[in-house]
Amino acid sequence: MADSASLRVQLCTEQFGSRAPRGCHAAADGSLQWDGARRWGWLSGAPTANPGQDAGGGGGRWAALPVLSGLRAVLLPQGFPDSVSPDYLSYQLWDSVQAFASSLSGSLATQAVLQGLGVGDAKASVSAATSTWLLKDSTGMLGRIVFAWWKGSKLDCNAKQWRLFADVLNDIAMFLEIMAPMYPIFFTMTVSTSNLAKCIVGVAGGATRAALTMHQARRNNMADVSAKDSSQETVVNLAGLLVSLLMLPLVSSCPSLSLGCFILLTALHIYANYRAVRALVLETLNESRLQLVLKHFLQRGEVLEPASANQMEPLWTGFWPSLSLSLGVPLHHLVSRQKQPSASPMNSGECRNSWPPKVHRINGGCRPSLPVTYTIPSKTHGKLWNKGQEVCKIWKIG
Repeated sequence: MADSASLRVQLCTEQFGSRAPRGCHAAADGSLQWDGARRWGWLSGAPTANPGQDAGGGGGRWAALPVLSGLRAVLLPQGFPDSVSPDYLSYQLWDSVQAFASSLSGSLATQAVLQGLGVGDAKASVSAATSTWLLKDSTGMLGRIVFAWWKGSKLDCNAKQWRLFADVLNDIAMFLEIMAPMYPIFFTMTVSTSNLAKCIVGVAGGATRAALTMHQARRNNMADVSAKDSSQETVVNLAGLLVSLLMLPLVSSCPSLSLGCFILLTALHIYANYRAVRALVLETLNESRLQLVLKHFLQRGEVLEPASANQMEPLWTGFWPSLSLSLGVPLHHLVSRQKQPSASPMNSGECRNSWPPKVHRINGGCRPSLPVTYTIPSKTHGKLWNKGQEVCKIWKIG
């Protein structure tokens, strides 16, 4: 009788984006088995029984698998893990932790704002509370427009830094809301400032989330990745809501206890956010990562890998560019500032740039380059070309 392993025939293979291909085989019971499924356990697909294990062994484990498979279909993108980036799971786990901590902190802040508005106070005026609320909202709307105009074009290339900035600013906004009832004279100004910060958080957080979703989607499945991220956040917020219902009655009568809980939750929130953005391995070059790659190349003659560059990238200070660059400058603006190009013939062994000015596209933005005549020996030009091709291959440019 032929060995069952000898009858194992590969039916087909599949490959998602730049991930390694995997094969599909037919099991003895007629089900399909995918190579590499054990790496991710229940997350990667339908499980298969271990060799030599009867149907009665481990019944409790297999009985729970339909539930786990259902959670996988609801919370994870279709085709996981091959349809997403390798850093997807670690990022989403830390992102869920920070969302849970932020949900609890938000409940404490909301309770403080309602207390400051006079909820439960018979002497409170409805018109005064309404005026405060409208002033708070209008301040936030104006801040949203101004911030989008000021930093909108800078958010995608420094998504990790602005994501961390947004969450820290959100913690500051909630701290102001908690402190607002303690100073009734400045309550309106405090909650207006807090809402202004929250609106900035909404712009920065939403824009950076879109940039990170584009990085995670590896099968033209941005909509699916974004939808499942929203589902994960909803589940975490629901869990935070249930915990808040138990926590708020215990801390509502003691402001110092409420403030202490908020400080602990804020520390957890910032730490989880830092671990989440540090887990990301972006494969595009922004100014910070480009400086690291060039510095490493000049010192050691090697091209820095994306994983190493992302680990070395500064997260707290890297989103302020060292150079003032203008995006999408009109061509006539450049022509008016540029002298006539040199008409001298190009010598042998030299490389001169061409007219009109070239526009380089980096991370979706155009950076105009003024045409400046330069001289490069032919041998050096060849070395630079080869190293440039190596950089493009490692960082997936072009």
